[in-house]
Amino acid sequence: MDEENAIRESLEGLSEIMDKPKTAKTIVKVLAVLAITMLLALTFVALYLNSVNQKDLYPSEIRNYQGEDLSSINNVEEEKINGTQYINATSYMLTVTGLVDRTLSLSYNDILNNYQTYKKVVTIHCVEGWTAKILWEGFLVSDLLKQAGVNPNATTAIFYASDGYSTSLPIDYLSKNNIIIAYKMNNITMPPERGFPFELVAESQYGYKWIKWLTTIEISDNSSYLGFWESRGYPNNATTVP
Repeated sequence: MDEENAIRESLEGLSEIMDKPKTAKTIVKVLAVLAITMLLALTFVALYLNSVNQKDLYPSEIRNYQGEDLSSINNVEEEKINGTQYINATSYMLTVTGLVDRTLSLSYNDILNNYQTYKKVVTIHCVEGWTAKILWEGFLVSDLLKQAGVNPNATTAIFYASDGYSTSLPIDYLSKNNIIIAYKMNNITMPPERGFPFELVAESQYGYKWIKWLTTIEISDNSSYLGFWESRGYPNNATTVP
């Protein structure tokens, strides 16, 4: 490898210098070669450890679905405002409230056992420049809203997460695009650092609309609601460029 060759050449150079009579200039050269050799060695070790960690992080994920290549879950950056949320599936409840006929309080198992599941290959686009094509598996937001019964005056769904994050999307967008709330990525249960138990798959929207660690959906008539990043200057319309 290039790093190994560079280290070997540095050590050979050091050996040649050490064979010469010692002068102040020689000592400076020795120290410089030692510093470069150490830096190269540390770089080589860091690259090796990084490759090992990435390879073994999600060994059971699939990387192809129906002939379509998928990104690794590693390619999805861990964007968070208050650290990774570790949510207990046993005590977890998803609440649907606001302008609805009936408030829903659903456990993790309620959702997995009682709602039709769907699979979608969707690419997430982050405003920071990275993208990842992932197979998502979950249930339709519209199925939740049908069960809750949406008031005719409602226009907006406001999503809240356990870390204090929030964002909003038009109800029409959620229904017309068959938007799902996912609990699996690349055929594995969503890991805590990626959003367990649920993440909104807001396709055609930038990543700050893809809320993780979802706990509450509030149905509202406030189409101007600004979430965490939107209230800090990000546009409420986060549609990605086709």
